[in-house]
Amino acid sequence: MLDGLRPFNKGALAKLKEAFDVELTYNSNAIEGNTLTLGETRLVLEEGITIGGKTMKEHLEITNHKQAIDFVESLVHKKEIGEMDVLNLHALILDRIDPQNAGFYRNCRLRISGTDYSPPNPAKVPDLMKEVYRMLNENAEPIEQAARIHMKFVDIHPFIDGNGRMARLLVNLYLMRKGYPPVIVLRAERKKYIRTIVKARAEDDVSNLTNFIAKAVERSLDIYLDCLGTKPQEYMPLTEAAKHSKYSQEYLSLLAREGKIGAVKFGRNWMITKEALEEYAKKHPSFH
Repeated sequence: MLDGLRPFNKGALAKLKEAFDVELTYNSNAIEGNTLTLGETRLVLEEGITIGGKTMKEHLEITNHKQAIDFVESLVHKKEIGEMDVLNLHALILDRIDPQNAGFYRNCRLRISGTDYSPPNPAKVPDLMKEVYRMLNENAEPIEQAARIHMKFVDIHPFIDGNGRMARLLVNLYLMRKGYPPVIVLRAERKKYIRTIVKARAEDDVSNLTNFIAKAVERSLDIYLDCLGTKPQEYMPLTEAAKHSKYSQEYLSLLAREGKIGAVKFGRNWMITKEALEEYAKKHPSFH
């Protein structure tokens, strides 16, 4: 999706990543009850400062999450995501917080606070997680698949702690492997986010969660495009793009859905720049 915007300004991209890492870490931990503010999170990550009145666990949640983000980014171009990747990711989340359970599936039953949902028996977790690994490697419509991965993961609740943060990291792993920017579930939307998950579980329908993630994708894209100097008005719909290229609208739409061309979804519509279209044509000169 972002391929059509490359090559990026490296300085702008580094600043953007730094800001995203802080925002992502703050919001994901705050959703789970961490009380460090956004500013305090930035101080911990960028200055290594210890915040008075905050617990060591809260500080570790911040630094661990940043390490987890970096690990996710290291997996983006890996051929296949497997069980050890996810277990190693979880080990980073609970590093020095709960060494006994960090990187291991739970061995006890759980109750999810605020709901009447009971996750599966721990003995079933390893087999159930095989479906998550299959989904992480499946080529599907990226945003809907990310929503399905999130729901499958939180329904299994494979770990004693850290499941929410893990679910959001796996959403980003899948999206980033498809060329999307990382997304942030905002602390301010915590109640809506939880309601959306509960509704998806009750109705066995991820459409609302898909829409929720899609809005987060749009929010991230707006930030990326603004920072990298590419504005939405420079994009054209695929119907217009088809008139200026040898490709049909249907073929362009297929490429966009599969993440094979630098198209961006604004609302319900796929849009593309002239540059992204030309870049694809150069890479595939044999198409007639």
